[in-house]
Amino acid sequence: DMENVEQLYECPMCSLTCTNIQILQEHVDLHLEEQSFSEGGNIRDLELAQQLQMEEDKQQRSEEEKREREEFKKLQRQYGLDNSGGYKQQFLKNMEREVDRGRMQPFEYHKRKADMMECLAFGVDDGRTKTSGVIEALCKYYQNENKDVRHVWLSTGVDHFHSSLGDRGWGCGYRNFQMLLSSLLQNSLYNDCLKDTTLIPSIPKIQSMIEDAWREGFDPHGASHFNNRLHGSKAWIGASEIYSLLTSLRIKCQIIDFHKPTGPMGTHPRLFEWVLHYYSTDNEGGAKVVCTSKPPIYLQHQGHSRIIVGIEERKNKTLCLLLFDPGCPSQEMQKLLKQNSDGTGLKLLQKFVGSLKKKQYQIVAVDGVLSLEEKAARCHASQVLTSEKIP
Repeated sequence: DMENVEQLYECPMCSLTCTNIQILQEHVDLHLEEQSFSEGGNIRDLELAQQLQMEEDKQQRSEEEKREREEFKKLQRQYGLDNSGGYKQQFLKNMEREVDRGRMQPFEYHKRKADMMECLAFGVDDGRTKTSGVIEALCKYYQNENKDVRHVWLSTGVDHFHSSLGDRGWGCGYRNFQMLLSSLLQNSLYNDCLKDTTLIPSIPKIQSMIEDAWREGFDPHGASHFNNRLHGSKAWIGASEIYSLLTSLRIKCQIIDFHKPTGPMGTHPRLFEWVLHYYSTDNEGGAKVVCTSKPPIYLQHQGHSRIIVGIEERKNKTLCLLLFDPGCPSQEMQKLLKQNSDGTGLKLLQKFVGSLKKKQYQIVAVDGVLSLEEKAARCHASQVLTSEKIP
């Protein structure tokens, strides 16, 4: 009987069969609510995961920035750019420490303080760390002794300066400039350039001289590294600052960059060959000892600098540099002045090829005087490039 047949309604979502349209509607609504709740939960889960990830990223960035700030402060302290004072402050602090430890009497403290203040006022070095006459002593020694050496070339006279209470730990670049300048002042070729610098300047004075060179336009990139300020700091200087200072004085020089080893085991034989050529050019001959008119060479590597004052050529053809190190105290250097020296003190100065194994080296070599026009041209060039690379 068709009239007794019930009307059936099927759910489009789960195929459930209902006999009433209203029941079906309620059933479908439940499906939709469930789906909506599920999707909403997924969205909330996604938002929560994103929020947690953002917080984790923020925390990581914060920790990285903190590490970078701490590393930057560490580098500032290491290179004297932390505004902790300069030569004068360190000198006084170290003398006070010596008094506290009983190694210096109060009257000596006050005398040395007065002497230091006077030297700083006049901008000259106090000469306490200077040793003179070493080159002359070496010349006599090599003429009479050392059978292993075939030839030796020596710089013109150089005074040795070592670090003092005021610059211990950071003053090597300044002390090397003092050594180089001591040689130039003994060479009449540079009289006109150095007519305003007849005495060895103090470290604070050298800092002011470099700042003057920057104000002339030399090496703006390097100047910005120091925020255009050296005076009153313990900032380390390197080859670029020495180049800028010398060139501002109209002293002709060049930076040579030995940017990678050129021999086995990380050695730099090309550096030794360059130095040999520098000293032996115009100084060749049969003499065993050649006292040249060449100024010494500034030698820089990561963390330290020294002055090359000569080079040995051994009978077995090996080369050996002779270096003045500002870290060597005057008591040791003065041992080289003894007439009857047996040569053992020479080990302080000698460096063979196997001894110089830093990744990179730079040298600053002096070679004459610049005209005003040449100085201006080099000032412009230093704003672009100041070094020549040795392949």
